[in-house]
Amino acid sequence: MRNCVGRKRKNRNIDADHSKVCFKPCGLPRDTYGAVILYEDEMEAIRLADLELLYQEGSAAKMGISRTTFARLIQSAHQKIADALINQKAIEVQKR
Repeated sequence: MRNCVGRKRKNRNIDADHSKVCFKPCGLPRDTYGAVILYEDEMEAIRLADLELLYQEGSAAKMGISRTTFARLIQSAHQKIADALINQKAIEVQKR
C-alpha cells in the first residue's frame, strides 16, 4: 500500500500582516453566529486581485505561486466571504 501524502506546500509571499483581522455581523451577540476562517494567503489574494486590481498572473507572480494555484485561492476566498456576508457569519483571518 502506498503512503498517501500530498505535495509539499510551497511558501507564499505575503506582503501585508493580516493576523489581526476579524469582522463580525452588526448587532448580533457573539454566540448567535458562526464563523468563516479565511487563511492569510486567501486574504493576500483578495488584496492583490480586488484591492490592487492586479491580474491573476501578476498576483500569482507576486505571491510566488502558479496562476492556477492563485485562481483556486481567490475562488475559495470569494466563496468564504460570500458565505459570511449572506449567512451573517464572522470572518476570521488565520495562518494555515
